[in-house]
Amino acid sequence: MHRVTLKQLSRKQQGFTIVEIFIALSIGLVLLAGVVSIFAGIRSTSSKTSNYGEMQENGRFAISVLTEDLQRASYWGDDFKSVFDQSTINPVPAAPGNECNGGGINNGTFPGGVGPFRALWGETVDVANPMGCFNDAKLGSDLIQIKRVVANELVDNLGNPIVNAPAGNFYLVANEGQGVIFPPGAVPVINNARVWQYQHHVYYVREEDQGGNPVPVLMQGQLTNQMSFAPIIDGIEMIRFMYGIDTTIDPNLPGYGDIDMYVSADGVNGGNGMTEAIWNGAGGRRILAVKIFVLARSTRPDITYRNTNTYQLGDLPITFNDNFRRLLFTSTVILTNTGTDVWP
Repeated sequence: MHRVTLKQLSRKQQGFTIVEIFIALSIGLVLLAGVVSIFAGIRSTSSKTSNYGEMQENGRFAISVLTEDLQRASYWGDDFKSVFDQSTINPVPAAPGNECNGGGINNGTFPGGVGPFRALWGETVDVANPMGCFNDAKLGSDLIQIKRVVANELVDNLGNPIVNAPAGNFYLVANEGQGVIFPPGAVPVINNARVWQYQHHVYYVREEDQGGNPVPVLMQGQLTNQMSFAPIIDGIEMIRFMYGIDTTIDPNLPGYGDIDMYVSADGVNGGNGMTEAIWNGAGGRRILAVKIFVLARSTRPDITYRNTNTYQLGDLPITFNDNFRRLLFTSTVILTNTGTDVWP
């Protein structure tokens, strides 16, 4: 029989030495540090990619919403071919609840009795309550309001013009030369007229507290039975507009119908800004296009990133020094309807 001596048994029960343990721990720590570093890098890259993806989605959506609405500014239906004011649109209802009034003497929801009706108007916000219908606007950003009718006319199940307009909105019934804006109910009788839902939109930026974190959001005001507001896109820090102006008065002169300059509402660059005369279309001045600038911002800061970039929003440069990532989006919209005072 093979016998194990005490000396041999003692040798078999021996473990690692202190040196061997420290070497193993050192190798383990190095491997663990490598794994943690790789994980942190993946997480940082994932967070960065997610932030940029979110900003891309938000910025493009904001551009799309504003572009679509601006393209239809001053659209009063397929038939109407006259000047949209109380000389042709009469009667009009009383002002809706929480009405938004822009600058000028005829810039409410419906055409007033004095001055040209402004279906398109904007300004750079310098007070939190610039229009009397909201009180939380972000200073320094633009607002814009757009009036028009919804593109699809209202018809019954047989495709005929409706005789009773449903509750919840205001409506325009019009033919080529005249129309009536009316609340829900029986449609006023006008020969050869069609019915459209009347719309008044206002866009501006405000900041909302989301879990203790202030997040800028794009707000939309919409006319139903009154003006009401709702956030539509998170992470929109600023909107700004440059208006393309045609200053050639005589349609027989060269350059009529061309954009002579782009100006902002506040004219920060050399004082070239929108004026009462331009908003009113006085002297033949017409707004033919609008350049849209949308600055999208990440909803949360990134302490590993420092943003010191300068972003050019039309004539306005904006420089930051914080931990938020940003993307600037821009688009140019041709205003087919507002460029024509009277349809041929």
